[in-house]
Amino acid sequence: MNELINDAFLHLTRRAEGQDRQKLVETFVDAAPLMTLLSTPDHQIVYGRRGTGKTHALLYLQDLELRAGHIAVYVDMRTIGSTGGVYSDPAISIAERGTRLLADTLSAIHEAILEYALSSSHNIDLAALTGPMDSLAEGVTEVAVVGVIENETIESAETNRGQFSSASIGVKDGALQAQLGNASESSSTSGQQIRSKQSGTARNRVHFGRVGHAFKEVLARIAPRRLWILLDEWSVVPLELQPYLADLLRRSVLPHRGLTLKIGAIEQRTRLHIPSGGGEYVGIEVGADVTADLNLDDFMVFDNDSTRATNFFQDMIFKHYQSVDGVDLSSGPKTALDLVGKGFTQRNAFEEFARASEGVPRDAINILVLAAQRALTDPISIPHIRAAAKTWYQRDKEAAVIANNAASSLLHWIIDEVIGHRRSRAFLLRTDVRHPLIDALFDARVLHLLKKSVSAHDQPGVRYDVYKLDFGCYVDLLTTAKAPGGLLPTDNEDEFVDVPPDDYRAIRRAILDLDRFEGRVGSATATTP
Repeated sequence: MNELINDAFLHLTRRAEGQDRQKLVETFVDAAPLMTLLSTPDHQIVYGRRGTGKTHALLYLQDLELRAGHIAVYVDMRTIGSTGGVYSDPAISIAERGTRLLADTLSAIHEAILEYALSSSHNIDLAALTGPMDSLAEGVTEVAVVGVIENETIESAETNRGQFSSASIGVKDGALQAQLGNASESSSTSGQQIRSKQSGTARNRVHFGRVGHAFKEVLARIAPRRLWILLDEWSVVPLELQPYLADLLRRSVLPHRGLTLKIGAIEQRTRLHIPSGGGEYVGIEVGADVTADLNLDDFMVFDNDSTRATNFFQDMIFKHYQSVDGVDLSSGPKTALDLVGKGFTQRNAFEEFARASEGVPRDAINILVLAAQRALTDPISIPHIRAAAKTWYQRDKEAAVIANNAASSLLHWIIDEVIGHRRSRAFLLRTDVRHPLIDALFDARVLHLLKKSVSAHDQPGVRYDVYKLDFGCYVDLLTTAKAPGGLLPTDNEDEFVDVPPDDYRAIRRAILDLDRFEGRVGSATATTP
């Protein structure tokens, strides 16, 4: 039995885009109130790091709305455009790259709506929809981002002068003859070239009226259906272009009733807004234009709620197990609890698996696959989980951090400071402090945000965020004397808090002082020859 279960685990699909749509729907597990928040008709930014399930959630939402009779178009921003790399090519002006991006995005939305209409012709009046769809297609050609235009005049002049002399002497018909010659030549050329070039800060100029009017007409033809536009992988768009695409959406999409926009993005790689002075801005203003109340990083973290996290991953692996082709469901485990009981040596082993996953479904599946490779015909045990977590950390997370020398130095310093000196797994950072290297480590999933805005009685008015080190950072220490003693240290020596509270009596020992790291780096730089 264990051999069959482990074999099924080895065949789990590790990325949402690797599954067909039906299996995505079947394997989705709702970490309540995720879908309640996501299925509201409000425009919304859905944040979450890589692997937290943004794609899975958006595709599941699309399926829900299609089954409810609405039109839901899903656009993967990685597939936008026909010329690879053009959007991030610095040799091409922002104006040209921005124009192509806006046009390609509108074209993708147009094609998705048209595809739905053609496949559901018995529910859609194609004749009535043709005109607005043609207007939307024509509006795509009028989209433009332009920069400041400078005229550059180039003048040139050239003068050539030459003088030639010649002399000859000879005999002709018995007579002596001499010949002298002199010639001169001069020429001059002049010209003027006028060349226009784009430079300076790009500004937005888009024919929003026609595009917005086309959307309005499309919505009128499909009413009472709602149009859901789901843009995934937003963060692959270069940061400098994101505000211009956001501005197009704000002006031509957001104002219309009957239309909902959802954007899946990584917070640290997202730039939606550029102030332009006088209270004006280019892009989308979070809070005013759209809400950003949904962050998948807030769900399923073991240290916040171990029961909730364990139940989620238990249901998740059971649904994925059922979706594997060739699995004999009649003779295998019938419930999620049954699968855990037969696939793991004990409940503690599964809890260790949930803890090692750190609330990231993609990490969970990869750790499970690696653990099944080690277990072979045996139930998965705690040593299998720990070995798999270490391998996954080294292969996926540590490799990404090592590529950034500064981030790697900070990570090693944090591990030494938090685990080595304090024997804890987590630390506090002031909420109003934003450090790019902390963001880089968070994006690489070696730091996890457990709780936001906690306070301390001895520091009124100051708020802190609770960050936790990834399981892979300390898994080697768990069976040694250097193993962390708890989650967060208190000001009493050798006492720890295992669940981050909303406020502390005193938290001085838990605070991470990044100025010490900066001073250490600065000192090392100053003494390096």
